[in-house]
Amino acid sequence: QVQLVESGGGLVQAGGSLKLSCAASGIFFSSSSMGWYRQAPGKGRDLVAAISTVGDTTYSDSVKGRFTISRDNVKNTISLEMTNLKPEDTAVYYCNGVLTYFRSPPVAGPYWGQGTQVTVSS
Repeated sequence: QVQLVESGGGLVQAGGSLKLSCAASGIFFSSSSMGWYRQAPGKGRDLVAAISTVGDTTYSDSVKGRFTISRDNVKNTISLEMTNLKPEDTAVYYCNGVLTYFRSPPVAGPYWGQGTQVTVSS
């Protein structure tokens, strides 16, 4: 059974930082590309960042330079460090696997976490 469990969301002021984590089980993690998506109220679910099996990364233009995705193949986790947060970053953030990394843009995989809320106040 595949499980992706996110943690680390919360309320932060604009300009602040948060770190999200996703713990994966039930997949061959080291051979799985992973990613973070987000969904704001009334909008679709959009790719935020993705990481390949060998650590290549890609980011949406809106977060480039502010967010960093990383992975730990020993702990079977991915993380998203978010800095200089803006009110428009407010959304539910979802961990995704096993995505197809080498597409432009990467294509979401079939497994989703339950989501974690990030709220940025102005």
